[in-house]
Parts: sequence; C-alpha cells; structure tokens
Amino acid sequence: MMLGVDFGPAFPGGTALRELDLRVFYLTVLLLASPSVLSAQQTKGAAPAPVPPQIAAAQTVFIANAGGATLDTVIDQTVFDGGPDRPYNDFYASMKSWGHYQIVASPASADLILEISWVLSDTGLKLPVLGELRLLIIDPKTHITLWNITEYVRGALLLGNRDKNFVSAMNTVVSRMKLLAAPVSTAAN
Repeated sequence: MMLGVDFGPAFPGGTALRELDLRVFYLTVLLLASPSVLSAQQTKGAAPAPVPPQIAAAQTVFIANAGGATLDTVIDQTVFDGGPDRPYNDFYASMKSWGHYQIVASPASADLILEISWVLSDTGLKLPVLGELRLLIIDPKTHITLWNITEYVRGALLLGNRDKNFVSAMNTVVSRMKLLAAPVSTAAN
C-alpha cells in the first residue's frame, strides 16, 4: 500500500488514491480486529438437526418390501444372488436379529414403517456399475417420511464381488438405522 505518499500533480487522482488506500487499510484493520468475524470464520457449521423422536421411541415396526428393479439378470448376467426379494429378506433378517424393535405383521399396529427398496442403475456398460438400497422410515399415522437412508452398491465384474458389495451396503443401511434408533445422546455423538 502507498499510505502517506502524495502523488501530487504528477499523478492525476493521487489524492483520491490515497483516500482509497486509507479506507482499505482501516477496513482491513477493523475486520481483523473484530472478534465476531474471527469466531465466525472458525465455526465449522451448525449443530446437527434432531432425529424425529418417533424413531427412538418406537417399539414396533412393520417392514415393507417396496421392491424396485429386478435383481435377477441384466444382459444375461446375474446381478446378485438371492433373487428380487434379497433386499427385503436381508433387511428383515438383520432387524429381527438386532431385536431392538418388535416386528409386526400389519402397518396399522406398528409405531414405524421401514420400507426397503432397491434401484439398479445401468450406465450402459455390460454390467451395472451402481445400484442403491433405500430405506424409508415412515410414520404410519401421518404417512410422512421421517428419514431416508440411501446407500450405494458398487458394481463389480465378478458375481462374488457384487454380492460382497451388496452385503457391505446392506450392513451400512442397518448400522445407520441403529444409530438413528439410539438414544439422543448417543446418536448426536
């Protein structure tokens, strides 16, 4: 900066430049000295929003099979073992073995509806390179989606690797569901 330098008549607008330099200098000092600006720059973001309390308070769930794309074959290749109901069967078994919720046979008698679905993505290559598992957590009284968990499944050339990727994605969906259902203090951590 050229503070205190008078450009005088040799440089047209010299006084205006000096005044501008002083304004920039004072503004910079003011901003750097302001504690509110400094603390705002250090803030990492807002606190996480609360999880709907119905999820932790629920004791009974109905697990719905929302289906989705078939898992049988794409271009004469088996996508995953277990057929089109594999997402539902695997999720149901995981929830049952967890034992946190009582699984009921009717949505009318459930505190929550857990709706599992599968979408197969095809990018035009010989094998699908990506699919997604989606779990909707629905309030049966209002039919409002309380939470949506989506986990992507990596594609692979070999069926065994696709199956491993599917299991990994399903485990992530189940783990995220468990975190949501945990007491508020645990879920916030």
